[in-house]
Amino acid sequence: MLTVRTISELQQRLAAFRAEGKSVGLVPTMGALHEGHASLVRRSVAENDVTVVSIFLNPTQFNDKGDLDRYPRTLDADCRLLAQCGDDILVFAPSVDEIYPEPDTRRFSYPPTDEVMEGAFRPGHFNGVCQIVSKLFSYTTPDRAYFGEKDYQQIAVIRRMVADLGFAVCIVPCPVVREESGLAMSSRNTLLTPEEHTLAAHIYRVLHESTLLGESVSATHDFVVNTLNAIPGLEVQYYNIVDGDTLADVSDWTDAEHVVGCITVFCGATPIRLIDHIRYK
Repeated sequence: MLTVRTISELQQRLAAFRAEGKSVGLVPTMGALHEGHASLVRRSVAENDVTVVSIFLNPTQFNDKGDLDRYPRTLDADCRLLAQCGDDILVFAPSVDEIYPEPDTRRFSYPPTDEVMEGAFRPGHFNGVCQIVSKLFSYTTPDRAYFGEKDYQQIAVIRRMVADLGFAVCIVPCPVVREESGLAMSSRNTLLTPEEHTLAAHIYRVLHESTLLGESVSATHDFVVNTLNAIPGLEVQYYNIVDGDTLADVSDWTDAEHVVGCITVFCGATPIRLIDHIRYK
């Protein structure tokens, strides 16, 4: 495993690999890595000759500076975890000045995909995601890029961006990795107290229970929201049951071939903002 800090060194290393006909996989991360990230890296290692793992806490996708300040920064631990994920891993850990020597004024717009759910509650978030991911794609020209399905909406937005900008990259969505309690693994979980961890586990429990109801879309929605809001310390910010491809709301289970429920819940006193999703169909 090798760590590089500059775009120029990254591109020099990749040019040498490309000259040997090697395929490149990319796993973009913001650090604070956990087993969910490791699963993406191991898959990329298995499917490509070289894997680039970017570790960059991207400021342009945070519309809340307090959220950015609280985000865990654990580069040394991240590198130790990556060292266990296989050979031929190139870690790209640049500074903010390296990525943004001047402000990125580009604007990305992919309605309605980037306007609902996270797009509605975090203005500018997906614009920042598209800024950094498009930069990483330009630097690495990967054959495949790996994203966790916990960030379900993000994958849909990135697919739109790839089509818009014409990147020749295969987007590989990977299943959510969960803790033993069912809680979706997230870098933000490290900010939870033990009591809040126990609280947060109710999110997936209730989502799973909702798939067994056999009720209408509206009744299923209300069950999830009301059940979680009744638990002290949890507050649902949104719960949308949507077409899994377009992210448009559905009113009936027959409205789409793939139906997914996407949720964000505030947990604990700080509070910590947690996202998850469940497949209904």
